[in-house]
Amino acid sequence: MEKHVVVIFPHPDDEAFGAAGTIARFREQGIPVTYLCGTLGEMGRNMGNPTFATRESLPEIRKEELIAACQVLDIDLEMLGYRDKTIEFEDRQQIAEHLLGYLNKLKPSLVITYYPGYAVHPDHDAFGAAAVSAVSQMDQADRPELWALAIKKGKEADLGEPDLQFDITATFTQKFEAIIAHKSQASGILGGINQGPGSLDQIVRDKLSHEAFYKWVF
Repeated sequence: MEKHVVVIFPHPDDEAFGAAGTIARFREQGIPVTYLCGTLGEMGRNMGNPTFATRESLPEIRKEELIAACQVLDIDLEMLGYRDKTIEFEDRQQIAEHLLGYLNKLKPSLVITYYPGYAVHPDHDAFGAAAVSAVSQMDQADRPELWALAIKKGKEADLGEPDLQFDITATFTQKFEAIIAHKSQASGILGGINQGPGSLDQIVRDKLSHEAFYKWVF
């Protein structure tokens, strides 16, 4: 059993769409989970549907949504203060050292982050690479296992099938509630998933009821 799980993603809602079912499973086992969230997603294009946010109000709205989602999942939250859509231009080693400070303090047995190069968004790839670098710099005796989330289409051609594939049907309710907590983003993203007949929650359940990760080999 894990002793502490640290999730490292750059944006509010990354945790909800990418790993919330798995996070909820850990919490059901009584395992503490801490989310290191890089930015507030303040440059996101979604402003709610119907629109209720502005470019000026979006950062605070997304912050409130992030806090609400973490409350749904019953996890600790650390907001790291990076600027949305600029992480790829930050010094990679400085970010890694920032993350390493948290990891040395929290001493996780498992870290979950994006798979660099297979995470679609430049922020995803850059923050995932910094997280991998941070874990690699830990003493081998203290180094946690690392699970990497790859979301690029066709990833299997390069990476093979994911090492871990979880049916998170049992914790899907928590996952869906965490997604919906990100109200400004959820309608736009779920609208893209909502293709075909059926209720939205059932369509989302069918498409998002599995979470898969690759085990990173150092």
